[in-house]
Amino acid sequence: MADLPVHTIVFEILTRVPAKDVGCSKSVCKQWYALLSTQDFVRIHCSRSLVSSNQRVLLIDDLTCSVRPITSKSNDYEPSSIVTFPFHHQNNDVSILSHLNGLLCVCFNHTYELLLWNPTTTAFKRLSTLDSHGFYINNLDAVGLNVDAHDDYKVLHIKRRSGVLGVYVYSREVDSWRNIPFITRQEYLSPHFNWSAGTFCGGTLYFTVCECWLGGTKKGDLF
Repeated sequence: MADLPVHTIVFEILTRVPAKDVGCSKSVCKQWYALLSTQDFVRIHCSRSLVSSNQRVLLIDDLTCSVRPITSKSNDYEPSSIVTFPFHHQNNDVSILSHLNGLLCVCFNHTYELLLWNPTTTAFKRLSTLDSHGFYINNLDAVGLNVDAHDDYKVLHIKRRSGVLGVYVYSREVDSWRNIPFITRQEYLSPHFNWSAGTFCGGTLYFTVCECWLGGTKKGDLF
């Protein structure tokens, strides 16, 4: 039987295997590494992972982290597998803020530091800097992950400090933060408004803003 073309192996076979096996396949050769790292491959692999038999839930409990398959018929959890944190942290310290294509943006609750973390490969990147970028304050900030046309994964961090709005973008490609212009309604700067985590859909990053009162949510906008 003739050898299969590399493109067929990568996009027709490897897009159907678990993410851990994809990670191992990257070490085969430079050509495979390049193809398996493209946004096209990631997009196809993620879409084929959305079938019910591949659904998993990541649970963080105190000092442990586990991944559990979901039984589609009953929505019950099957036996879990333990995921080892690759970074040092305190008890009940890690909060998941946003996710995209298996990549998580998490926060340390005691230091407010932001991290990018891939639970499958265990790779992580601390995003905090000496000039105060990459620190997240709950109920005041919002975070969202997105990827641009050049396959550069980015973190959008919206910060509210004393009625002043600051919006910053971290680029994984250049490993740095930059400030960007951002216009919103003045009332949304108030702590009475809660900002959701960003949701990346159709090439756009969406946030929901809701006004909160003691009795519950009053109104909200999507932008």
